[in-house]
Amino acid sequence: MPIIDFLHLGRRNSKISHRPVSHSPKINNQESEVLLMSANNIKFIATDMDGTLLNHQGQLSPEFYELFPLFAQNDIIFAAASGRQYYQLAELFAPVRDEMMFIAENGTFVMYKGEEVYSCTLDREATHNIIAEARQIDGAFIVLCGKKSAYIETRDPDAYKEIKKYYHRCEIVDDLLAVEDEFIKLAILHFGGALEYLQPPMKAKFGKDYQVVGGSPVWLDVMNMQASKGAAIEHLQQTLGFSFEQTMSFGDYFNDVEMLQASYHSYAMENAHEEVKTHARFRAPSNDENGVLTVIKSLLLPQG
Repeated sequence: MPIIDFLHLGRRNSKISHRPVSHSPKINNQESEVLLMSANNIKFIATDMDGTLLNHQGQLSPEFYELFPLFAQNDIIFAAASGRQYYQLAELFAPVRDEMMFIAENGTFVMYKGEEVYSCTLDREATHNIIAEARQIDGAFIVLCGKKSAYIETRDPDAYKEIKKYYHRCEIVDDLLAVEDEFIKLAILHFGGALEYLQPPMKAKFGKDYQVVGGSPVWLDVMNMQASKGAAIEHLQQTLGFSFEQTMSFGDYFNDVEMLQASYHSYAMENAHEEVKTHARFRAPSNDENGVLTVIKSLLLPQG
């Protein structure tokens, strides 16, 4: 693999910023210079989906499949890290799903080559308490996320359409409290805005004991306090033997913050929330400019 001069790459492509932001790097300046210059150090790449790898229409660029063989050629594990359901992600990446990793449901359920390698569950009492509280919020639609399926009570057509975008394996049930499964999170939808209508009451009630995090402007997730995309990646670093310095990630929203913090090569998209950008060392072009693939190409393809 060629050595790529990342320190000067920004001069050739002004849309990619490889200048670290100022927040407590875990390695010194000399080490960071070496890391930035050598693509051989990247062994794990994780990317968020909506607002990051996918464009604003939720589409995956066909160029992704042209680049995908480069991961195996360079001994890199590629992971889709998303709030989306595993089964939906596996369908989206059907041509290569047996060759990549899925960090699904915001890090609560991780599958690699068809096998579960990590999960972070909620106990039944916790799920019932969260459901009871969410039911009191006017305009809220609840998705109970299990390992086998997602479960909903609503038959509202607009809500169902939005839910099915992220949960392809989804059952309509009469009572969420009667569902039998291993539960990994509660996802709550509110078309008026998650930060405005969902986060205040849910964080006030559950914020001390559970992760309460926005996944998009209209979605809020409630999960085990130990759960996040970053926690899943840290587990994988320990079990699969790659390091913080060998990890690259891309994100745009609050549920990506821990993932960015778990990666030395952390990229916030140009379209990312401004607060999220403060947690990333580097910048990538926007999702509509194929920013993730642009950075990956600069890493893995010879520079002319």
